[in-house]
Amino acid sequence: MITLVDYGLGNIHAFVHIYKRLNIRCVSARSVSDLTDAQKIILPGVGSFDWAIQQLNDSGMRDVLDDLVLNQHRLVLGVCVGMQMMARHSEEGVLPGLGWLDAEVKRFDESRIHQKTRLPHMGWNDVTPLVGDALFRDINSPRFYFLHSYYFAPGVPSQRLAETDYHGPFTSAVRCGNIYGVQFHPEKSHEWGVKLLKNFAEL
Repeated sequence: MITLVDYGLGNIHAFVHIYKRLNIRCVSARSVSDLTDAQKIILPGVGSFDWAIQQLNDSGMRDVLDDLVLNQHRLVLGVCVGMQMMARHSEEGVLPGLGWLDAEVKRFDESRIHQKTRLPHMGWNDVTPLVGDALFRDINSPRFYFLHSYYFAPGVPSQRLAETDYHGPFTSAVRCGNIYGVQFHPEKSHEWGVKLLKNFAEL
């Protein structure tokens, strides 16, 4: 079963629709009690870092998520800002992140981007897996949809699962044990995204 953390941000209905098509049970968690049986968790996110962190804090679910992920080692997949929140902090805001991973979130250097519309990095882009991991199993020539102006910079290079080029390479997927994160939006990425979400459900 997949549990989607519904703290007011993220494309919850898109995830639910995909898992319904795949005949995989999926529920939304809006309170602590909804997390009781969570085995595999998706933490989505859109918008700014501080707004997302504050929304999660206000939901009352943060402490339970910390326990599930850090102490009970439940599988979790952070998506876009949901991935960025797993870092210690972000250049986008002042609030501390979840700190699940030794990482920081940095703004793209616009001086390196040679196009009129520099940020956000928006649209389809190639994703290159760096190591063999079941999250990318049987996904050929993956292309995913991105929408962001900040990128995830892990402090431990071995945690990098995949990278993408946007006028220079950046980390687009990470893993540390039971913790996964992707900068792109699988719920908006057609067959590649559907396959990745199915792979996560089968881990």
